[in-house]
Amino acid sequence: MAPAHVVLSSGFSRRYTGGLREFDIEAKTMRDVLKELDRRFPGLGEHLEEETTVAIDGEIHDQPTYFQVLRPGCEIFFIPKLEGG
Repeated sequence: MAPAHVVLSSGFSRRYTGGLREFDIEAKTMRDVLKELDRRFPGLGEHLEEETTVAIDGEIHDQPTYFQVLRPGCEIFFIPKLEGG
């Protein structure tokens, strides 16, 4: 099984991972991805859940997709949510 390729924005990587932006993570679901990122960088999973939108293989998901099954080798981008009125 090919790991999911996870990409963070430069802002998140500066604040939470010491500048690391890309990760390959063995995961079956988005929940697994978030748990692994949180294991590597405590607190990161919660920030990603609250402050980002997720794109999986180019498809944007506004709502949490915790139990969505990921295809082997998929690309996951965490995109900062835009705020405004």
